[in-house]
Amino acid sequence: MTEESPKEPLDVFAVVSIMVEQMTGLAWQKMGLQPDPITGTLCPNMEQAKVAVDIVAELASHLQGQLDESDQRSIRNLVGDLRLNFVQKSNEVTA
Repeated sequence: MTEESPKEPLDVFAVVSIMVEQMTGLAWQKMGLQPDPITGTLCPNMEQAKVAVDIVAELASHLQGQLDESDQRSIRNLVGDLRLNFVQKSNEVTA
């Protein structure tokens, strides 16, 4: 028999972190850089990609005080990468 660890109350910042991961995946998919997990095809939609990138940036801003310096740098880099790729993909669509 294993001993159960004490239950902890739900942590908002842990949920926000999960949401950042989920929205990041959607952003890459909607930019057409990763296939849709359901269809297996690339389905770019730049309007939806922009919303996903903006949401990741907003959620990430709420995590900044909760992360150590390394994680803060990682999340800033993630947001920067998403924004850079969004601009590049947007320019491809309009070119």
